[in-house]
Amino acid sequence: MSAGVASRHAPRVVIAILAMLLAVAAVVSLGVGRYDIRFLRVVEILWSPISAPATPVTATEANVVFTVRMPRILLALLTGGGLALSGATLQGVFRNPLVGPQVVGVSSGAAFGGTLAILLSFSRYGLLGSAFAFGLSALVIVYALNGIVARRNILALVLAGVVVSGFFGALVSLVQYLADTEDKLPAMVFWLLGSFATANWQKFSLVAGPIFVAGLLLLGLRWRINLLSIGDEDARALGVDVEPLRWLTLILVSCIVAAQVAVSGIIGWVGLVVPHIARMLVGPDHRVMMPASLLIGGLYLLVIDTVARTATGSEIPLGILTALIGTPVFAFILRQSQRGACGF
Repeated sequence: MSAGVASRHAPRVVIAILAMLLAVAAVVSLGVGRYDIRFLRVVEILWSPISAPATPVTATEANVVFTVRMPRILLALLTGGGLALSGATLQGVFRNPLVGPQVVGVSSGAAFGGTLAILLSFSRYGLLGSAFAFGLSALVIVYALNGIVARRNILALVLAGVVVSGFFGALVSLVQYLADTEDKLPAMVFWLLGSFATANWQKFSLVAGPIFVAGLLLLGLRWRINLLSIGDEDARALGVDVEPLRWLTLILVSCIVAAQVAVSGIIGWVGLVVPHIARMLVGPDHRVMMPASLLIGGLYLLVIDTVARTATGSEIPLGILTALIGTPVFAFILRQSQRGACGF
């Protein structure tokens, strides 16, 4: 009996530990950079609006923590968690551990929408809307192709994603070819590499609403996603209206990915790699795996962003670092799946 109680509480303990690690990492990251601040001093600065510390907070310290670093760190936490949550959702909905926002083409579709918006000089909200529309379109096309080919084939969805990603990648190249080489092309290239270098409170407010609302809805649906992951027929037998639920989750995922792409460009592989780490830590039950993915994704991208902005004199684009880590992990997962060791 005690062993059973311990096993039930183990995932909650892991999630609590992840939440504490995330909080500590965020405070550490606030103090790391060209202007270093000690951990305890960062805590004093954060607490200063409520209670003045013994050593007054200088204008420079307040500006570094609250204006320069905090919006960037919150943006990294929010987008990393959102991407990981999206990947966990897609893997459950499609019953395929090889699925992620980039693999199924939604990132490429959103990238095309974003570059098109830059070419046409859309506002930030126009860029967000364009990224959402084309990201959702890519996901719909992949879903349709997967149904035509073979929904039960574990590689069918990946192959459909490769096709759609290639198509939207070609459209992105076409837009870049048509762009002004002095002004818009450099902006597109920098944006596509993925970065939080231009993070500010305005960008955070732009992305916070869509990701927060869509993320909460996905977390609220996680037990239904659990039922989808056991198969359509079994889910229907348990009273789940499969198709509307699947389309709702796809729209919510597209909303999260489009919001992330709109403010920070393409940041790949987070949604593919992190859910596997969460699954190893807490198991395949989406009721605990999805919250774990959310926390690990935020921590993962926060650490990578901190390395990107501090490792060298010039900032390393996030898309490069996440791809360097994600591609070998994806290759390992693909190899394991061929042995039948990585399925639902």
